[in-house]
Amino acid sequence: MSAAQTSLRLAILSTLCCAASPALAKAAPDPYVPAGKAVNCIQTSTIRSTNVRDDRTIDFVTGASRIYRNTLPNSCPSLGFEKRFLYKTSISQLCSVDIITVLQGGPGLSRGASCGLGKFQPMQKTPK
Repeated sequence: MSAAQTSLRLAILSTLCCAASPALAKAAPDPYVPAGKAVNCIQTSTIRSTNVRDDRTIDFVTGASRIYRNTLPNSCPSLGFEKRFLYKTSISQLCSVDIITVLQGGPGLSRGASCGLGKFQPMQKTPK
Protein backbone atom coordinates (compact mmCIF):
# COMPACT_ATOMS: atom_id res chain seq x y z
CA MET A 1 0.00 0.00 0.00
CA SER A 2 1.40 3.37 -0.96
CA ALA A 3 1.84 6.33 1.39
CA ALA A 4 -0.92 8.17 -0.50
CA GLN A 5 -3.36 5.28 -0.02
CA THR A 6 -2.50 5.05 3.68
CA SER A 7 -3.03 8.79 4.12
CA LEU A 8 -6.36 8.58 2.29
CA ARG A 9 -7.54 5.68 4.48
CA LEU A 10 -6.51 7.52 7.65
CA ALA A 11 -8.34 10.65 6.49
CA ILE A 12 -11.51 8.67 5.75
CA LEU A 13 -11.30 6.80 9.05
CA SER A 14 -10.75 10.04 10.93
CA THR A 15 -13.76 11.63 9.22
CA LEU A 16 -15.99 8.64 10.00
CA CYS A 17 -14.93 8.60 13.65
CA CYS A 18 -15.63 12.28 14.05
CA ALA A 19 -18.98 12.06 12.25
CA ALA A 20 -20.06 9.16 14.48
CA SER A 21 -19.16 10.95 17.72
CA PRO A 22 -22.22 12.38 19.47
CA ALA A 23 -22.22 16.10 20.07
CA LEU A 24 -21.71 16.91 23.70
CA ALA A 25 -24.57 18.99 25.04
CA LYS A 26 -23.51 21.86 27.23
CA ALA A 27 -25.50 22.12 30.41
CA ALA A 28 -27.33 25.39 30.74
CA PRO A 29 -25.99 27.53 33.56
CA ASP A 30 -28.06 27.53 36.71
CA PRO A 31 -30.21 30.69 36.69
CA TYR A 32 -30.78 30.60 40.47
CA VAL A 33 -28.82 31.43 43.62
CA PRO A 34 -29.72 30.73 47.26
CA ALA A 35 -31.95 33.38 48.84
CA GLY A 36 -32.20 32.90 52.57
CA LYS A 37 -32.16 30.06 55.04
CA ALA A 38 -33.27 26.54 54.07
CA VAL A 39 -36.54 25.31 55.58
CA ASN A 40 -37.65 21.83 56.60
CA CYS A 41 -41.12 21.93 54.99
CA ILE A 42 -43.21 23.65 52.33
CA GLN A 43 -47.01 23.75 52.05
CA THR A 44 -48.28 21.22 49.48
CA SER A 45 -51.16 23.52 48.55
CA THR A 46 -48.68 26.12 47.26
CA ILE A 47 -46.75 23.75 44.94
CA ARG A 48 -47.58 24.74 41.35
CA SER A 49 -44.97 22.67 39.48
CA THR A 50 -41.65 20.90 39.81
CA ASN A 51 -38.48 20.88 37.74
CA VAL A 52 -36.29 17.81 38.16
CA ARG A 53 -32.76 19.02 37.38
CA ASP A 54 -30.87 15.74 37.91
CA ASP A 55 -30.82 12.61 40.11
CA ARG A 56 -30.36 14.73 43.26
CA THR A 57 -32.01 18.09 42.59
CA ILE A 58 -35.66 19.16 42.33
CA ASP A 59 -36.92 22.74 42.08
CA PHE A 60 -40.40 23.19 43.56
CA VAL A 61 -42.22 26.21 42.11
CA THR A 62 -44.79 27.61 44.51
CA GLY A 63 -47.36 30.39 44.31
CA ALA A 64 -45.97 33.82 43.46
CA SER A 65 -43.26 31.98 41.46
CA ARG A 66 -41.12 31.27 44.50
CA ILE A 67 -38.57 28.50 43.93
CA TYR A 68 -37.53 26.04 46.63
CA ARG A 69 -34.63 23.79 45.67
CA ASN A 70 -34.45 20.40 47.29
CA THR A 71 -31.08 18.68 47.10
CA LEU A 72 -31.56 15.05 48.07
CA PRO A 73 -28.97 13.67 50.50
CA ASN A 74 -28.26 10.81 48.06
CA SER A 75 -28.62 10.27 44.33
CA CYS A 76 -32.03 8.89 43.35
CA PRO A 77 -31.67 6.40 40.45
CA SER A 78 -33.49 7.42 37.23
CA LEU A 79 -34.98 10.60 38.72
CA GLY A 80 -33.04 12.85 36.34
CA PHE A 81 -33.99 10.69 33.35
CA GLU A 82 -37.67 10.18 34.15
CA LYS A 83 -38.20 13.70 35.55
CA ARG A 84 -41.35 12.61 37.41
CA PHE A 85 -42.10 11.37 40.88
CA LEU A 86 -44.87 10.98 43.43
CA TYR A 87 -45.08 11.59 47.13
CA LYS A 88 -47.56 10.87 49.90
CA THR A 89 -47.95 12.91 53.03
CA SER A 90 -50.52 12.75 55.81
CA ILE A 91 -50.20 16.47 56.56
CA SER A 92 -50.48 19.57 54.37
CA GLN A 93 -46.71 19.92 54.13
CA LEU A 94 -43.92 18.22 52.20
CA CYS A 95 -40.92 17.92 54.51
CA SER A 96 -37.29 16.89 54.54
CA VAL A 97 -38.23 13.63 56.28
CA ASP A 98 -40.60 12.62 53.44
CA ILE A 99 -39.91 10.12 50.66
CA ILE A 100 -40.45 10.54 46.91
CA THR A 101 -40.84 7.66 44.46
CA VAL A 102 -39.64 7.90 40.86
CA LEU A 103 -42.34 7.16 38.27
CA GLN A 104 -40.99 5.11 35.37
CA GLY A 105 -42.57 5.23 31.92
CA GLY A 106 -43.26 2.51 29.41
CA PRO A 107 -46.59 0.95 28.53
CA GLY A 108 -47.81 2.40 31.81
CA LEU A 109 -46.33 4.10 34.81
CA SER A 110 -44.57 1.96 37.37
CA ARG A 111 -42.81 2.80 40.60
CA GLY A 112 -39.05 3.09 40.63
CA ALA A 113 -36.60 4.03 43.37
CA SER A 114 -37.81 5.67 46.57
CA CYS A 115 -35.57 8.40 47.97
CA GLY A 116 -35.51 10.78 50.91
CA LEU A 117 -35.80 14.53 50.51
CA GLY A 118 -33.43 17.14 51.88
CA LYS A 119 -34.18 20.65 53.13
CA PHE A 120 -35.91 23.20 50.90
CA GLN A 121 -33.58 26.05 49.94
CA PRO A 122 -35.32 29.26 48.77
CA MET A 123 -33.81 30.38 45.45
CA GLN A 124 -33.96 33.56 43.37
CA LYS A 125 -32.98 34.45 39.81
CA THR A 126 -29.35 35.42 39.37
CA PRO A 127 -29.09 39.20 38.95
CA LYS A 128 -27.97 40.13 35.42
